[in-house]
Amino acid sequence: MDKPTPPLVLKSRHSPDSQAARIRRGAPVHNMARLHVAVALATAVFVSVIISQLVYSFGFPQLDFWHWQSDQDFHHGTEQTHLYKGKQSGELVEDPSQYLIGVGKADITGPVVELNLMGYANTSQVGTGLRQRLYSRAFIVGSPSDTTERFVYMVLDTQSGDTAIRNGILEGLQSLGSEYSVYTQKNVAVTGTHSHSGPGAWLNYLLPQITSLGFDKQSYQAIVDGALLSIIRAHEGLTIGTVSSGSARIADANINRSLYAYLANPAAERARYTDNVDKTMTLLKFTRLSDGKDIGILNWFAVHGTSLLGNQTVIAADNKGVAAYLLEKDVAANADTLNAAPGFVAGFSQANVGDTTPNVNGAYCEDGSGSECKLEDSTCGGKSQDCHGRGPFFGLDDGGVKSCYEIGKRQYEGAKSIYGSSSFTEITGKVRSLHSFVDFSNYTFTLTNGSVVSTCPAAMGNSFAAGTSDGPGAFDFVQNDPGAPSNPFWNVVGSAISPPDETQKKCQWPKPILLNVGQAKVPYDWSPNIVDIQVLRVGQFIIIVSPGEATTMSGRRWREAVHNAATKLVAVETPPIVVLGGPANSYTHYITTEEEYFIQRYEGASTLYGPHTLNAYINATLGFLPFLADAATGTSPAGPTPPDNREKSISLINGVVYDGPGIGKSYGQVQTDVKATYAVGAIVSAVFVGANPRNNLHLESTFAAVEKRGDDATWTRVKDDTDWELLYEWKRVDGLLGSSDVTISWDTGLGASKGTYRIKYYGDAKAAGTGTITAFNGTSGVFSLV
Repeated sequence: MDKPTPPLVLKSRHSPDSQAARIRRGAPVHNMARLHVAVALATAVFVSVIISQLVYSFGFPQLDFWHWQSDQDFHHGTEQTHLYKGKQSGELVEDPSQYLIGVGKADITGPVVELNLMGYANTSQVGTGLRQRLYSRAFIVGSPSDTTERFVYMVLDTQSGDTAIRNGILEGLQSLGSEYSVYTQKNVAVTGTHSHSGPGAWLNYLLPQITSLGFDKQSYQAIVDGALLSIIRAHEGLTIGTVSSGSARIADANINRSLYAYLANPAAERARYTDNVDKTMTLLKFTRLSDGKDIGILNWFAVHGTSLLGNQTVIAADNKGVAAYLLEKDVAANADTLNAAPGFVAGFSQANVGDTTPNVNGAYCEDGSGSECKLEDSTCGGKSQDCHGRGPFFGLDDGGVKSCYEIGKRQYEGAKSIYGSSSFTEITGKVRSLHSFVDFSNYTFTLTNGSVVSTCPAAMGNSFAAGTSDGPGAFDFVQNDPGAPSNPFWNVVGSAISPPDETQKKCQWPKPILLNVGQAKVPYDWSPNIVDIQVLRVGQFIIIVSPGEATTMSGRRWREAVHNAATKLVAVETPPIVVLGGPANSYTHYITTEEEYFIQRYEGASTLYGPHTLNAYINATLGFLPFLADAATGTSPAGPTPPDNREKSISLINGVVYDGPGIGKSYGQVQTDVKATYAVGAIVSAVFVGANPRNNLHLESTFAAVEKRGDDATWTRVKDDTDWELLYEWKRVDGLLGSSDVTISWDTGLGASKGTYRIKYYGDAKAAGTGTITAFNGTSGVFSLV
């Protein structure tokens, strides 16, 4: 039974003197996905009316942000420190190819049940369990002789970066004292892998909060605290080392889902490229000087986090989470052969992802015809609902699980091939960073042809509601539709939120405005108008940190513009290497070329600031780029501060009231036990009397485990929540009694060996009346794999 309830603070077993422990026990830290399901629009109107009345009657709610700590410190039985004790700063190192480097990783898995997933904006996609824990991976690069020349690039297993999350991280860093004061607004980049299968309700603006029923403090804080912990681990392990870059082509992990819009770009421009998506993975390798061992890698590759479909409800990090898991696991098992240090961290960052898809078999009609979806608008018989992309293992009734693993495996293999090669370019030169906020509601600038143009307040077009072949929308919306929908109801929806005036309509043309989100302010801002412009540099390697999803050609143009300008700023013999990472720091939806914008498919309709959005990003970036020069003095201007809605955000999300085991039962009791014997490759499962996992997120810990019996009869943990093949599922049985079941399943077809095993379940129950949380566990019977 669920209703709003105060949060729980859990006890920690971290060392009380460590910086990491301070975060987990509550150091003072203040406290998008593609929204393309049209039902969210109707919900928006309804919710806005309710919220407006609540605000009118009671004022804004004051959120009580809080912190909790993990209950265990382990990762497959090994403490997760990722620490490399070494040089912190200050001692002069004259070799320009030597840097301070550090890597860190920490758990950010929020509530895995009873919370809407962030990505598909499907109100019925509410979490029911966990397949794979989510992580923040932090990479620090700095000058050994100047602590001000440093940056941290973070890869979070989330849909995107976000203003609220980034503010929480920056405030947390400030609270850690002077040692962490080097990490500031200008040099902290918070990127998301663009997974669509993580918990939602942590974003700053109202629009992405609608389908999640608002803002959830527990979901938000899990991300912020874990992100901080990953930075602490990277910082505490800083050491002198080198950075090198390599690349490789991955031919079979992405295709273009919006080809018709891509084809609108000039033929001469398209002819310069072999493919209609970027198939190059670019990778940085971090090697410590003390023993020549590698401490981690960070790569960029463009593919949407939509392998897991909108009809599955289990939390996971999608294909990039699989890729990182496989590489880290491989390196840990073969560290000596690969010359890798313990705690090796692999970051798989997103790139110009906008029009890419992992559904590489193409988009087909699920209306019985079996035909390909219409090229121009991705419809089947004039409607978008039956057009679905197909992954490598289309046809399995598994919510895309096997296809997700395969696309992740292909990225892992690509990264492994680069990592194992000898074709690396040494990175050498200065470390620089810049960050400024720019108001894109009316950013005026001059194009290269001399025309003076402006951006517009943010707005969504009709085709936004049509969705894509990765997740079709609803009702009568289709892509590539410059006109109004035939149903007049949607015109009323748009007008009720914030009717656009003629100036806005003209500015956004030819986009027919469905949601005028940039001018919608009740009860607080619906979408961002102020955007993050950020660029990081280590030597000749330059990272554009994009707050939106740039399409393939947008990313190419943006990178090329920065490359050309950087040749005059970077005093190194080798040419600049430019990558684009994101969506980061905020979520500004999509960034198309002007030609793609005029087609008004989903990506164009979701390009917030009008037809000149891409050129505005390029112009602003190039304007600040001199701050990355070797001889640069000063820092980029801060710019206008975006709204911080954390203490304004409304939540209609119920908390856990109490748990109950059910009449005649006890927590952890086995309801359905394992069989005595299974063949390797079978799925082994057990059902336990459970409790709500929101009582304890088990950060840095686990809900489920598989143990193997050794020859000496002792049990050793061999699988836990980090492993893709171990699935934890929770189901409410009786709301009045508060009872629930937990099913733990192990797919032994992914590398299991013969032996004797058992399944363990770790839960926490909330007592009725007192609210006391009590830990418990359950153990299955013993079974053999033969």
